[in-house]
Amino acid sequence: MHKTRVLITMGCCLFTMTLFAGAQSTRKPGLWEMTTNMAWQQSSMPPGMTNTKQVCLTQEMINKYGAPMPQSRNNECKISNVVLHATSMTADWICSGRMAGKGTLESSWADPNHAIGKVHFTGVMQMGQNSRPVEYTINSSSVYKGSDCGSVVPLPMPTN
Repeated sequence: MHKTRVLITMGCCLFTMTLFAGAQSTRKPGLWEMTTNMAWQQSSMPPGMTNTKQVCLTQEMINKYGAPMPQSRNNECKISNVVLHATSMTADWICSGRMAGKGTLESSWADPNHAIGKVHFTGVMQMGQNSRPVEYTINSSSVYKGSDCGSVVPLPMPTN
C-alpha cells in the first residue's frame, strides 16, 4: 500500500512538472508587437495614450518573469514578489526617486502567440518643489511576430 501511494505521488508530481514546463514554453522568445493603452486616473497628464511598438522578448526574460517588464529610468523601479503560473504571472513594482510608489504587474497568455498585460501604479511624482499624486493603468495586448528580432534590441533585464 505504501509503495502504491509513493508511486501515485511521484506520478502526480511528474505530471504537474510536465504541465508546468509545457505551459512555460508556450511563451515564445522573439519579436512581439505590443500595443499599450495608458490611462491616468489621477494626474495632470493627458487622459489616455495608445502606443504600438516592437519588443524583443528573450528566453531569459520568459524564464524569470514570463513577460516583458516595464522599464524605469535610472533603475528607480524594482520588481519583487514575482509569481509565475502556467499561463500567467504577477509581480509588484516598487519605485523610488522622481516617481515614488507601488504598482502591480500582471500578464497572461492563453496561447503561444497572444498575451495581455496590465500595470497599475499609485504614488507621487516630484514636479519641481512640489509632489503630486499619480495613478495610472497601462493595458497591453501583444502578438508574436517571429523568432527573429531583426534590429529590435532586447529589453534590458530589470534589476531586483
